[in-house]
Amino acid sequence: MAGIFGMDGLSTLQVQEELERGGRFVVFEYCVSFFLTTRRRSSDVYFVRAGQGTFGLSLGYTLLSLLLGWWGLPWGFIYTPRCLATNLQGGKDVTDLVLPSLLAPRYDPALDY
Repeated sequence: MAGIFGMDGLSTLQVQEELERGGRFVVFEYCVSFFLTTRRRSSDVYFVRAGQGTFGLSLGYTLLSLLLGWWGLPWGFIYTPRCLATNLQGGKDVTDLVLPSLLAPRYDPALDY
């Protein structure tokens, strides 16, 4: 599946089985500030298998926020702790948003006649 990290080589059935065991789709947040401008964004989607930790996946986003998030007034001081909390709690679970598009039938132009 393109655009989702951690799904390389997995079939839809394998992903469904992993979700039943506790896997999930998550995004991590990061915050970057430049004086009066602060941007709070989400990462791409990551597939986290059951039992897999997210610390390593969130580390880059967490460090980015720690280094560059605080500098915007006033939003840097508001958004940065929120981003850090989200990442340190395992990311934001977006499974309910991703699953419908993952399970939807794909259009195949070769079958269009």
